[in-house]
Amino acid sequence: MEIILGQALFLLFCSILACFFTFSTTRSKRKSPGAVVTPPGPPRLPIIGNIHLVGKNPHRSFADLSKTYGPIMSLKFGSLNTVVIASPEAAREVLRTHDQILSYRSPTNSIRSLNHHKVSVVWLPSSSAHWRMLRKLSVNLLFSPQRIEATKALRLRKMKELVSFMSESSEREEAVDISRASFITTLNIISNILFSVDLGSYDSKKSSAFQDAVTGLMEAIGNPDLANYFPFLRYLDLQGNTKSIKVCTDRLFMAFRGFINAKIAERLLRNNHNEVSNIDFVDALLQFTERDEAELNTNDIEHLLLDMFGAGTDTNSSTVEWAMSELLRNPKTLAKAQAEIDRVIGQKGVVEESDILELPYLAAVVKETFRLHPAAPLLVPRKAEADVEVLGYLVPKDTQVLVNVWAIGRDPSVWENPMKFEPERFMGKDIDVKGRDYELTPFGAGRRICPGLPLAVKIVPLMLASLLYSFDWKLPNDVVSEELDMDETFGLTLHKTKPLHAVPVKKRTH
Repeated sequence: MEIILGQALFLLFCSILACFFTFSTTRSKRKSPGAVVTPPGPPRLPIIGNIHLVGKNPHRSFADLSKTYGPIMSLKFGSLNTVVIASPEAAREVLRTHDQILSYRSPTNSIRSLNHHKVSVVWLPSSSAHWRMLRKLSVNLLFSPQRIEATKALRLRKMKELVSFMSESSEREEAVDISRASFITTLNIISNILFSVDLGSYDSKKSSAFQDAVTGLMEAIGNPDLANYFPFLRYLDLQGNTKSIKVCTDRLFMAFRGFINAKIAERLLRNNHNEVSNIDFVDALLQFTERDEAELNTNDIEHLLLDMFGAGTDTNSSTVEWAMSELLRNPKTLAKAQAEIDRVIGQKGVVEESDILELPYLAAVVKETFRLHPAAPLLVPRKAEADVEVLGYLVPKDTQVLVNVWAIGRDPSVWENPMKFEPERFMGKDIDVKGRDYELTPFGAGRRICPGLPLAVKIVPLMLASLLYSFDWKLPNDVVSEELDMDETFGLTLHKTKPLHAVPVKKRTH
């Protein structure tokens, strides 16, 4: 009882202190009549600001508020000033025109609890020499055209394993959890690129500690956390996020160290460290650390690997799940996509990456999925390094900036019939997801564009085409396609609240 009373008094003291700072800040702002006006926004409550307006799905709440307050809007969450962007024009200002000033990151409490923001390619300032080194290593050793081409056979092999798993389920007429199956496929692609091993298993009876740790980490990072808005709460960990994240990352780092140490031992046994023909990412990083001028240590490698798994697994698998959900909900679109695939692939028996270029309707399906269901609906939070003017409004230094790509993708002033899944809207148009068209930027743009984009645009269409080529699909338990649940849950990535389960029916023509 005394502990509870002590915490209550502490929170009361902090609340009074917050009121004082809010009052002081408000007075100081009023003394600057000549300043450029900040973006409009809803009225704020004392202490909490606009937290009460957010709800469980911030991207939806922000989209609704933007209808009233405009495409660039000010909000306050506790002590955190925030600006939300909700139009292609405003997104261009943030992601291109003022990219340098607005390329800083606003790390969450969970990221800070790991000190991940001090060594992560996702969170380090883009002006940092260490960030430039990590970014260069990621691009050159993982995502360059040469490296993407070198891992093509690996991706094809993992797609065959996915199809084989689906075939076994088809023979038993069992519904498959599409999210889980696509997650395992993506996890094994990435773990092989990084370590040359499979880390996931399709067998639901085999529990993969690594797989569970990756999933648990992403859930914990995506959980709401009041400490993001009230820094004094960081030490209390009231929602248990810091504890959950530590448990998951400890497991992952232990696994990473095991792989790294094994590779170091293997390299010591070889006279020529470069004699192996197909080196993976960790091999390449270890080669880099042997250079005299290299500024990379084991801790850097571990956190870089954490970035690769966090950014690459869940995002790709959730996109495949959303695409399959939309296709099953729109049988005519599904039939059209399958007809194109069957016409191009014929009796070959397997979809190869070279075939994807000949499937424009499938490409349109993927783009339409990115439009309606971007994996990161608010992108990664940015932070203003200095005062900057965006569309005539002042964005003060240290303000968090969120680009609501989910809202932009559903804006009726940008898209015709924005709520309908219509891949045809992209046919014959040059709009892509590579950061040049600001009405469709699921991977961001500018210097902070997701470095894994070249790999993602290989994995997603190849996995989707493989599933549609090898199988017909039906919903279990007589679920009607029009009634398929499409509710979403906000987190690190935008998930279906109820995972998609579907029954694969093997085609007799292949």
